[in-house]
Amino acid sequence: MKTNYTATISFLILIFTIYWSISSLLPSKISDLNTPKTEFSTERALIHLKEISKKPHYVGTDAHTTVRNYLINALENLGLQVETQSQIAINKDWRSAVKAKNIMTRIKGTDANSKALVLLAHYDSAVHSSYGASDAGSGVVTILEGIRAFLEKGQKAKNDIIIIFTDAEEIGLLGAAAFVKHHAWAKDIGLVLNFEARGTGGPSYMLLETNGGNQQLIKAFNSAKSKFPVANSLMYSIYKMLPNDTDLTIFREDGNLNGINFAFIDDHYDYHTAQDTYENLDKNTLEQQGSYLTSMLSYFANTNLENLDSDADNVYFNFPKLGLITYPFSWIIFMFILGAILFLGITFMGVQKMKLTTPAMFAGFIPFLGSIFTSSFLAIFGWKLLKILHPQYNDILHGFTYNGHLYIAAFVALTLAIAFRFYQFYFKKYSAANLLVAPLFIWGLINLLVVIYLRGAAFFILPVYAALATLAMLLFSKRSRNFKIIMSMLLGLPTLVVFAPLIKMFPVGLGLKMLVISTVFTVLLFGLLVPTIKKIRNTKKLSFLFLGLGILALISASFKSTYSELKKQPTSLVYIIDADKEQAYFASYESTTNEYSKKFLGEDPTKGSFNKHVFDSKYKTKFKLHKKTTRVALESPLIHKLKDTIVANQRQIHFQIIPQRKTNRMELIANNSIYFNSFKINGEPLLKKEGDFVFDTKNRKTIVSYYITEKDEFLDIEFSIPLTQKLDLVLYDTAFDLFTNNLLNVKPRTNKATFPTPFVVNDATIIKMKIDL
Repeated sequence: MKTNYTATISFLILIFTIYWSISSLLPSKISDLNTPKTEFSTERALIHLKEISKKPHYVGTDAHTTVRNYLINALENLGLQVETQSQIAINKDWRSAVKAKNIMTRIKGTDANSKALVLLAHYDSAVHSSYGASDAGSGVVTILEGIRAFLEKGQKAKNDIIIIFTDAEEIGLLGAAAFVKHHAWAKDIGLVLNFEARGTGGPSYMLLETNGGNQQLIKAFNSAKSKFPVANSLMYSIYKMLPNDTDLTIFREDGNLNGINFAFIDDHYDYHTAQDTYENLDKNTLEQQGSYLTSMLSYFANTNLENLDSDADNVYFNFPKLGLITYPFSWIIFMFILGAILFLGITFMGVQKMKLTTPAMFAGFIPFLGSIFTSSFLAIFGWKLLKILHPQYNDILHGFTYNGHLYIAAFVALTLAIAFRFYQFYFKKYSAANLLVAPLFIWGLINLLVVIYLRGAAFFILPVYAALATLAMLLFSKRSRNFKIIMSMLLGLPTLVVFAPLIKMFPVGLGLKMLVISTVFTVLLFGLLVPTIKKIRNTKKLSFLFLGLGILALISASFKSTYSELKKQPTSLVYIIDADKEQAYFASYESTTNEYSKKFLGEDPTKGSFNKHVFDSKYKTKFKLHKKTTRVALESPLIHKLKDTIVANQRQIHFQIIPQRKTNRMELIANNSIYFNSFKINGEPLLKKEGDFVFDTKNRKTIVSYYITEKDEFLDIEFSIPLTQKLDLVLYDTAFDLFTNNLLNVKPRTNKATFPTPFVVNDATIIKMKIDL
């Protein structure tokens, strides 16, 4: 076989490995209704999901009550005794509160003195238009079906198993807070398994929650032998830096409990939208969630849950068929030093044998760094240009568009075109060994930064070892060229299996602004594979091939940039009354009018917002268009001041806000900085650290967002502030009744290619009023 054929076949194997590394993360088949009753069945779980995701079921809605009753009945049909917890809960960080209604049951184990295992998922959907099929109906039905199969076996577990379907997760993890702070079972828990979603498909990632080290948890997870584990300690480190908390965060922070999240993040464009439906959930993803639950339940229900704390951390990453590969943080520095010594030793010996030369090694930095900088520039400014060419992308608040996967493919292909083009001249002039030194050196610098700042990414040293083995073989082996090409390829395969999925993961999880990470990873992997790639003839043609593929992907993405019934346009409209000024407005979060909003905003609405406040929302989105309109007779809430006294230079105030209509949410905002020394919401106190105030409104003006869930419910607030403190308070009384309010003539969206903009107060009538105390 000629060298060019060997190289070409090796390159094709590398391409296939990339495909396999991504496709192998999910099960390829789902379990159907014929699956034995003692086993988990995705199709059986879907029967429940279809029922609980018929309507948006956020807190306070009739559908929310219907779903709660359905789940209670489903658990009782399994022969379980169900308890509901109704409790006022507050999240001081989110500034949100509600009377949460949790659903719980407990299966007694054989050891009365052991700690309990908790299976956790939330049953509320996102406010106000999400159907909640994936987030987190998928978690609820995974637990229902998983516990059904467990009970069908007739086996007794050693540990108690507690099932908790928490309420009000979407508005501040409030059901979890109510349980951890107020329920007696909280003290019995040894481990929590939480099932979540931040999209509607893709692999489910395992993410730990622990106040200590992860070493014992990782060992236990591996012992459970899940069939399709997807996890790495880089994701664990990044997750801890991000503000994306789950219910499990409350168990860790407030209960000092260990836990494991299982959450999928792909098809992110459906997250918290009206497209989070039964039909859009990836069935293979649900199968993977089921495999997690089955293995975790079987293991943790019968193991000692009191030995999971640790002071030490482990590096870990998944490898298909092998599970998690893991080793202690204590090895990191040694492995880095060993890698540095091997690099210096091999390059020194290569120079001594005159197979490496200083000019050639330095020349290798030009195509490698040139590829990184050029592709990074293209990704950063290319995405900004695309947002200018397609301004509708700015309405996708979380940053991952419907055609986002095409953009990932496009920029990766263009990056490969750039890399092949940069290396074309250098492939002809310099040896593969000389060209491999620069990538190895840069990977070494990355690992040095990892050692200092991000130890969870310490498995980045392993590709360095593989590439060092390749470099040593190129320099010192006397075997044939074909052998060297094949061995270079084989040594590169594990690196691709582990790292290729990261190229897709970052922009999927964090938005397309992270395309730059995909391009950098692509070049980093390309550099380590240079010994195989260099031997391919006509790399110039490959450059043009990938350029063409990148352009075709961009063109395809452009054609798919428009909205459709399957890829809906976010639209928004609210009706607001300023009760103090006796004025009313229609307002929208979009920067331009559309077919829906134009009916109310007209052809030339006023740009910007009519006031300075921003409603509490994930992305702090402001109104971008508004127009004055006729005020209708919405009834403003009543304010009853019950107490206003001065004690020890503290002003103590107690008042009630009583809705006069069917209100969903009351948001109290401060126009000035206020320091609260004590604070209670409907009798539930916010606690403070010794000698400190409870919270302030210096940087965040929202005092509380309270969600109404029951008829005749009102907001009761008690607080104390320094006597010299001024109060400048504004209330926003919000009802999600824009289409049902008889005083307005606002019809629901008729265009099937539109849906409500998520993450904002939308489809609502709002009353703004000043509160004088």
